[in-house]
Amino acid sequence: MEPVNAKPVSASRTEHVQIVMPGHINGEKRLFGGILMEWIDVTAAVAARRHSGCNVTTAAVDNLQFQAPALRNDTVVLCAQVTHTGRTSMEVRVDTFVEALSGEKQRINRAYLVLVALDEKGDPTPVPPLLLETEEEHREWEAACRRRELRRQRRSQQF
Repeated sequence: MEPVNAKPVSASRTEHVQIVMPGHINGEKRLFGGILMEWIDVTAAVAARRHSGCNVTTAAVDNLQFQAPALRNDTVVLCAQVTHTGRTSMEVRVDTFVEALSGEKQRINRAYLVLVALDEKGDPTPVPPLLLETEEEHREWEAACRRRELRRQRRSQQF
């Protein structure tokens, strides 16, 4: 039996679309990584807000992989969804694609971020559990558990 306030992954799905403009590119006529990171952060925040119903803050950016460039005038599509929930935190996967005029998409980036839900005072607040409905969502949850443990190990080694 699922928790009463659980929300499905589909409730958090978010898509953000940009056209790479001259102000977004570096000297090699490619999208600045930092601009893409900003778009990823905003898209992840929208997905986390949709799931939690709260304001959120980014706690970690994990496993950010640049696989191919986006060039001037490319259409960039970012797709985000919550993949895991803790008590007050959510892991969000953001896939970034370059979309050709034909509609064909090539993934150029995948990132996982951890965001924390905040109450009116800015303190961490509980989030609804995640309702997993597909095999892929279950696989993502299991992978997120492994990433969460790796993040914990890295934190314990830093201090």
